[in-house]
Amino acid sequence: MDPDNAAAELRRLDTSSLLALFTTLEAPTIAEIDGEYTAALLAQPNLFAVTTGKAAVANPLGPWLCKAFRPVDEHGGRGYNTFSEFGRVRQRYPMRTLVAPSRYDGAPAYTLIYRAYTSLCGSIHMVDEVRRAAPGVHLGMGTWGFTDAQRRVPRPFLLTGPVGPYRGDIGTARPDFTPGHRELPGLTPTAPTRAKEL
Repeated sequence: MDPDNAAAELRRLDTSSLLALFTTLEAPTIAEIDGEYTAALLAQPNLFAVTTGKAAVANPLGPWLCKAFRPVDEHGGRGYNTFSEFGRVRQRYPMRTLVAPSRYDGAPAYTLIYRAYTSLCGSIHMVDEVRRAAPGVHLGMGTWGFTDAQRRVPRPFLLTGPVGPYRGDIGTARPDFTPGHRELPGLTPTAPTRAKEL
């Protein structure tokens, strides 16, 4: 599918349709995702998600710009989000990345684990899953919460790019962090994640 048409189609769909589409898509490889990708929220599942999403990423004083990623090795990488604050780009909310089974269908998803670093997103157990909708167009499902039910609610977003280079690593790693069931509920107990090594 043409990237412009793919992005337009994703913006048109409701949350249920986006999740259904997500389960048909493939995960990008770790090496494939490199640089900054323009980020935008898509249709949200309920009023609470709309309200919290707007407060977090659509604040006119600090709008969300990008998610950014760099491969560390073939097993995973690192990343961050950028926001515009008073005309300057600020990096926030670092994450570890790896390919892991999706919480929605068990198939591979490019997975962003915020708990690996100290931040608000890590404190609320935020995890994003990303799959390729078209070349340079990726559909993401964001999740966060303190219970399994809360963490199953999909909050779709769109990534397009890359539109720029990776700016550099940020963040303070949590000592001895290894992703668990809260971050990777689709992972079998015997499957290694290697995220601790990144």
